Amino acid sequence: MPHKIAIGLDFGSDSVRALAVDCQNGEELAASITYYPRWKKGLFCNPILNQFRQHPLDFMESLTEVVCSVVKQLGGVAKNIVAIGIDATGSSPAPLDRHGQILALRPDFSENPNAMFILWKDHTAIEEAEEINRLCQKPAYSVFLKGCGGVYSSEWFWSKILHSFRNDEAVKKATVSWVECSDWIPALLTGTTLPHIIKRNRCAAGHKCLWNEQWGGLPSYEFFKDLDPVLVEELPYPLFKETYTADMAVGKLTKEWAEKLGLNENVTVSGGAIDSHVGAIGAGVKPYSLVKVIGTSTCDMLTAENEQVKGRFIKGICGQVNGSIVPGYIGFEAGQSAFGDIFAWFQRFLGWPLQFYARNNFTHLQEFYEIEHDLLNNLAEEWYKNKNLEYLPIAVDWFNGRRTPYANQRLKGTITGLTLATDAVAVFGSLIVSTACGARAIIECFVEQDIPINTIIAIGGIAKKSSIIMQTCADIMKREIKVSDSEQCCALGGAILGAVAAKVYSSVLEAQHHMSSPISKIYKPDLHLSEQYERIYGQYQQWARVSERQYV
Repeated sequence: MPHKIAIGLDFGSDSVRALAVDCQNGEELAASITYYPRWKKGLFCNPILNQFRQHPLDFMESLTEVVCSVVKQLGGVAKNIVAIGIDATGSSPAPLDRHGQILALRPDFSENPNAMFILWKDHTAIEEAEEINRLCQKPAYSVFLKGCGGVYSSEWFWSKILHSFRNDEAVKKATVSWVECSDWIPALLTGTTLPHIIKRNRCAAGHKCLWNEQWGGLPSYEFFKDLDPVLVEELPYPLFKETYTADMAVGKLTKEWAEKLGLNENVTVSGGAIDSHVGAIGAGVKPYSLVKVIGTSTCDMLTAENEQVKGRFIKGICGQVNGSIVPGYIGFEAGQSAFGDIFAWFQRFLGWPLQFYARNNFTHLQEFYEIEHDLLNNLAEEWYKNKNLEYLPIAVDWFNGRRTPYANQRLKGTITGLTLATDAVAVFGSLIVSTACGARAIIECFVEQDIPINTIIAIGGIAKKSSIIMQTCADIMKREIKVSDSEQCCALGGAILGAVAAKVYSSVLEAQHHMSSPISKIYKPDLHLSEQYERIYGQYQQWARVSERQYV
């Protein structure tokens, strides 16, 4: 009997990845990646204003391209595809009209950034997030922040909606609901985009939308009215009631999408979820194993048994939700707002002279590109083989604000301890160390609140490509770090969820046993270096405290 195949779709910040997986043994059969064309051109984004928007056509066109590519690679066995599982960045909401259409898909809103998906990294709603935090200082509303670690973020659902409504009257009047990207794509493929029938996933609803079982769903009508009456006058209350774990089926492919993708209409589409949560599933997350998705930013996922949590809310993280990540367990999320983005900034910073001269030296363009491409690897290698930790500058990794512990998007990155002897290599070393220190602070946030971390698993581009960064993290954390073998853990996790939704397996844990990624490498801490880094970590904490007071 031919093996059943599931496709995982991973909608990241700049691209969508598709992965076809054999449900019986987890073999990765075909893969494809497509970069969003409008995003690649920088359309609808303004980094100076922290505005990052994505047009829904980017998702639709890229989705079609990657799935068709995978189907073509599979050839005749593509007929064995039984399911599609989906993840997407979060919180990335967009406004819906009464017909279930994202506003930007209408001619009258096609060029309006406020009518598009507001990407997770968009920080235009800082003031609105602070309003939510101030309102929740009232005793009647204080409980609503407990499920998201005690601080609401400008990266999340309600702050973005409020900012959009306040700044765009046309969008406000045309909108009847808002939808997370991770909910909209499954709804799009199954023809269930009408606002009142969209299935909302537990991950996004619980970690980004203030939904929690303990207070019966979303916050009260009075809470939203006191925050801003527009939230109950222009939108229905409650915006939604029920949420669904990502292993549940949303439906089957519509005839239109089946034909477009070269599949049949019997393919099951699972519920959506946040990309990093699904990546943890692909990496084989178990209770008390911290899975770190290390890329442009980091997202850290941890699951625990109800008996360990005992009804408590863990402070300073990005939320805890019963049934998020893996159904049946408490799911926790934390992370750093910038990781690889910090290194990319330094590359742009140092690369400016190359770019300047490249504009006027066309015959040497290829040489310039090669130098720029190798710049970070060369810096890392030079620092690591000649590192002098005694004179290392101290950097704080808040270049894009702070996500955990205790979200604060007003914070900025700092580099201190510079002298006339400090060179580019030392500064880059300080940036590597700062990101590792930020990662350790997250671990301590959990452990200090009696949530143990027994294992660390790393996935993502940096985890696979930079042994220097990973070894430095292990040394500073004083813990082993296991690196997942799969290049596409998020898409693999989507395939696992699809397999469960299609009833190939009865649970996520059972499907993980057959399909999740093995470990390819283990980084063990160098205890001698760990002792030296202990002093640096103390300095990092000291400068973090000093720096934070400057941005109140």
